[in-house]
Amino acid sequence: MFHFDSDYMEGAHPRILERLTEINFEKIGGYGCDEYCASAVRRIREACGAPEADVRFLVGGTQTNATIIRSVLRPYEGVMAADTGHIAVHESGAIEATGHKVLTIENVDGKLTAERLETHLARERGDANRDHAVWSGMVYISQPTELGTIYSLAELEALSAVCHRWQLPLFIDGARLGYALAAPSADFTLADVARLCDIFYIGGTKVGALMGEAVVIPQGERIAHFTTLIKQQGALLAKGWLLGVQFDTLFTDNLYLEIARNAVRQAERLSQALIERGYTLTTPTLSNQVFVTLDKEQLARLSEITTFSTWEQLANGLTVIRLATSWATTDEQIDELIKAL
Repeated sequence: MFHFDSDYMEGAHPRILERLTEINFEKIGGYGCDEYCASAVRRIREACGAPEADVRFLVGGTQTNATIIRSVLRPYEGVMAADTGHIAVHESGAIEATGHKVLTIENVDGKLTAERLETHLARERGDANRDHAVWSGMVYISQPTELGTIYSLAELEALSAVCHRWQLPLFIDGARLGYALAAPSADFTLADVARLCDIFYIGGTKVGALMGEAVVIPQGERIAHFTTLIKQQGALLAKGWLLGVQFDTLFTDNLYLEIARNAVRQAERLSQALIERGYTLTTPTLSNQVFVTLDKEQLARLSEITTFSTWEQLANGLTVIRLATSWATTDEQIDELIKAL
């Protein structure tokens, strides 16, 4: 049986485990105030072209999304996202649990478009009853999206322009950012991400680390008492050096992008094999997520050889599933799955 349920089924890249073993018995200070976190911060600032950036290491994606959104919004504000956005559909109401509403806008290929965002904001600000409604306080997107699609540089620039025009912070969920950066179609860099948004994070949990995300605020310390707010959300790791040394390793010798490219390449191979064998891709495979639309017979047959995520049950009896490759997926694993197909 093969396993392509998600991109965080394996542990960590061997280089990370080696470094953790090397420093295992060192006496290291807590909460991210250590030399390994400091080194990781320097490397991330350099990669982002943002020498003044405030960089923080949090424990996981849901905690990171909830912490950032809660820290930025005022009590009467909500966060705008595509109706397929991760915070809207796959975080168990974590954002709402902070006291803030997720304000959804209809997606286009999983994306929030600048045009629809502009229309929403103009309508909201012109509403005579606006004082009785949740006010839009920030904009959320993920890169790649929940459907595996990728925002182009032009799309990011357009969204950034709308946000600046309406004086709203743009927040990018980068849980899978490495896989977007490694995609053949990607025409943007990490420096572009840092230039165009107000806050984002670099995912480690899904891209080679045991756990952890690196939050980047390119313009420096813009959130007052951020450490306190992170701790209130349960996202501050006492052994912060565990996160620091992982990101320090991932951002040494371009390891982060190197391993992300492997996942994208393996997803391309798998997609091509599925197409050749008569399966229908739901969306084009652009990063490490392969979405396939199956009839009942195909679903039963595929279930016999591999595990996957069931994404959506369609009204016509078809099912959308997702197979996710990872930084650790090998040529041999894909070869064997193709053979089984």
